[in-house]
Amino acid sequence: MSDTLPGHGLPSLIPEPSPITTGDLIAVLKLGWRDFTRAPLYGITLSAVYVLGGILMYAIFAASAAEYWFIPIAVGFPILAPFAATGLYEVSRRLERGAPLGLGAVFGVVFAQKDRQVPSMAMFVLLVFMFWVFIAHTTFALFFGLQPITEDASGMLLTGNGIIMLLVGSAVGGVMAALFYALTVVSLPLLLDREVDFITAMITSFACVAANPLPMALWAAVIAAALFIGMLPLFLGLFVVLPVFGHASWHLYRRLLPAEGV
Repeated sequence: MSDTLPGHGLPSLIPEPSPITTGDLIAVLKLGWRDFTRAPLYGITLSAVYVLGGILMYAIFAASAAEYWFIPIAVGFPILAPFAATGLYEVSRRLERGAPLGLGAVFGVVFAQKDRQVPSMAMFVLLVFMFWVFIAHTTFALFFGLQPITEDASGMLLTGNGIIMLLVGSAVGGVMAALFYALTVVSLPLLLDREVDFITAMITSFACVAANPLPMALWAAVIAAALFIGMLPLFLGLFVVLPVFGHASWHLYRRLLPAEGV
């Protein structure tokens, strides 16, 4: 693929996205399941960090009788989930190339990212996550002031102020989630696979979404629904959801930005 800047004849740092269809989404999910069943140890190991972390956080909030504050954390969980997939991208890449698998080889590549652009991307993601939690707290304060949440939290949410707060919070959160998704859905596999900076990776990711708005919107909805369902049984469903969608995301990246000619 040879990309040039219009009117300059100079190489562009941003690869040109390929068009995809809903059929591609089904195909990459099948490939994601295939990779998971071929190398389940990696998916289960990486998912365990998030499953155990989620259970631990809930236990801490429950011990403080503040389970309600776990809700914005859980809602913001998809922001952090892609980092569980970094190792899964490497597994899929090795399976794709017929390269040997090994814990040392796979995690060696993951740890080597500390000297590349992934830490910068991680900082961006962490800041977005912290900002989301801040927005959730601020939205509550705007509608309820310093009023503490009682044990009847559901009763508070069903009041006039509570319903408006949920609507406003959902609207703001939806806009943030859509923008964040557009900037990151392709960024991490691209950073792992090619020598680009994280800003270029985010711009490229946004371009991929802009070039395929309907399939990428559907993919976002499927991911959100799968993560929500996976978190319901004490996060245990994430042992399957995270690996399958992590592997599938690699194959989606490959379809959006084919390696040939790059």
